[in-house]
Amino acid sequence: MAGHSHSANIAVRKGAQDKARSKLFTKLTKEIMVAARLKGGDPASNPRLRLAIEKARGKSMPKDNIQRAVDRATGNIEGANYESLSMEGYGPGGVAVMCEVLTDNRNRAASEVRHAFAKGGGNLGTTGCVGYLFQRLGVVLVTGCDEDTVMEAALEAGAEDVTTEDDGFEVITSPEEFDAVHEALRDSGLTIGSAEVMWIPGNRVAVAGGDAQRLLRMLERLDNCEDVQHIHHNAEFSQSDLARFQDS
Repeated sequence: MAGHSHSANIAVRKGAQDKARSKLFTKLTKEIMVAARLKGGDPASNPRLRLAIEKARGKSMPKDNIQRAVDRATGNIEGANYESLSMEGYGPGGVAVMCEVLTDNRNRAASEVRHAFAKGGGNLGTTGCVGYLFQRLGVVLVTGCDEDTVMEAALEAGAEDVTTEDDGFEVITSPEEFDAVHEALRDSGLTIGSAEVMWIPGNRVAVAGGDAQRLLRMLERLDNCEDVQHIHHNAEFSQSDLARFQDS
């Protein structure tokens, strides 16, 4: 898996995407609410909620917004009831794409995602049509440290693998061990760049030229869908195609 940063290759988007604060906060709010609803509103005993709150704080989400999301999820104040969905299909170049969706309106979400696939030259398929090409894994990006230190701390914590990337080291875990490994790395004083449980492709498909540009635009459309939280794909882009898309 070395050489393909999973943390950076989940959803390729233009720089302006993350500057849309209201949309970003909506996604973060949903993650907090789902985590709190599943295992309670106390971050100390709910690792998934603790991670969602850390992510929100890292994006400068106001403390009041975070607490309001927890309160809505735990019934202290009224709020929407979100369900988790997986929507899968193929994009230009035969690339497999998986969308993790959180929505309070299944029909709206399906319509928007289907339209984004079709508009981008892809096809929304049935559940499981590309899921077999991916494996669910925990990925923790560690930065600002040497390989030996990361390797020792990660393996001692129960990680499965450590890979070297341009922006640091990716620590790979099973979903079951993700929380324990993440906390152990953080408690050891290492700098955590990001931490996610995500769908990792077994193999990547190289796309270039027109297919690459169409696929990147499709991924951008999917990212703009109100209910899409995360996008996973098995494409491999060249730096020149990524630069061309950024400049378009």
